[in-house]
Amino acid sequence: MPPLEGLRVGISSIHGYGVTTTRAFRAGEVVVHADGVVYDEGAEFDDTYALVVPKDDDDPSAGLVFLDLADQTRWINHSCEPNTFVESTYDRETRELRAWWVARRDIAVGEELTYDYAFIGIAAEPCGCGAAGCRGLIVDPDPAELAQVDPALLAHLRIKLSSAA
Repeated sequence: MPPLEGLRVGISSIHGYGVTTTRAFRAGEVVVHADGVVYDEGAEFDDTYALVVPKDDDDPSAGLVFLDLADQTRWINHSCEPNTFVESTYDRETRELRAWWVARRDIAVGEELTYDYAFIGIAAEPCGCGAAGCRGLIVDPDPAELAQVDPALLAHLRIKLSSAA
């Protein structure tokens, strides 16, 4: 697969591999588009590198769809203070899912790209992002999700449950 314009995969200071910039990006600029394989909720596949998005933003009961990232975007690491966020669209008729990363703020040359994985509570895991505001867990800070975190992991949590619950 061809390299992504303005980006390079390399060793990460956060975890394993990461994606760093070879040019600057301005806040609000689309940084990269994802490519991958679409799976419906409940399908059997390795979801290690999958984006999870709603089938319908206006109807939560419509369920979820997964984009198993099959390009360099799979190496974009998590941060509790990310420099990008993911936007997506899903066409239920064609089953086409498009996803792209947008710069949350200006991103300098050589900076590693990150986004907030915001795992559901039952999938939370310890976080090593190193951000000043690190939550201690890769988890959605929504009180309903925090209530689902395995009690054995709560010692890692750096945000107060009482203020979130």
